[in-house]
Amino acid sequence: MYKERVSRVSGAVVWVNSPDAGGAGRVLPDGCMDLLWHDGRLLVAGPDTRAYVSEGAQGVWVGLRFYPGTAPGVLGVPAYALLDQRVELSDLWPVADVRRLRDRVAGAGDPAGALEEIALERALPSDPSLRRLVEALGAGRPVAAVADELGLGARQLHRRSRAAFGYGPKTLARVLRMQRALALARAGVPLAETAVRAGYADQPHLARDVRELTGLPLTGLLGG
Repeated sequence: MYKERVSRVSGAVVWVNSPDAGGAGRVLPDGCMDLLWHDGRLLVAGPDTRAYVSEGAQGVWVGLRFYPGTAPGVLGVPAYALLDQRVELSDLWPVADVRRLRDRVAGAGDPAGALEEIALERALPSDPSLRRLVEALGAGRPVAAVADELGLGARQLHRRSRAAFGYGPKTLARVLRMQRALALARAGVPLAETAVRAGYADQPHLARDVRELTGLPLTGLLGG
């Protein structure tokens, strides 16, 4: 069972998941990074360029999913250093500090709330231009047009995007376009119309992109 709520951390979401026994999970690329609590461990999920298939680990997972581009300000490392990875928090922070935080979360009545407190204590101010970039690309604006509006050259935008999101703005736009399409399709919009509204050339383009990013056909993701 999966549940989520809006976090006290700006733009973030807190979630709790209890996977079915023996069932592997599939986490789709979404431009986000997560701080995770599972079985007494603190972990970090880096940004994904392809679907991450879990091994069906048992027990309750608790996570804080950061708004795209904001996790590096909490973790103190650029997003590209964690691209397509799941790592122990102790690989990023001093082991003694992580041990204290682990004991703190373990002793909390609300582990999700404890993760939020950790993030709130360590978060640096986020770059408002990065949030504008995410919002614009999420709405389907062209990368070049958004760069011009932000007053950034192509190289500068790519460099800042890699540090914030783990990859360049074109990959971010592709990931957000897929998420936009999935939201439309799950809301019952016909696939041909979904493709057009999400910014694809046509329905076959949508189908190819979804399969490349998720490893599954679109109908499989939608339960069809």
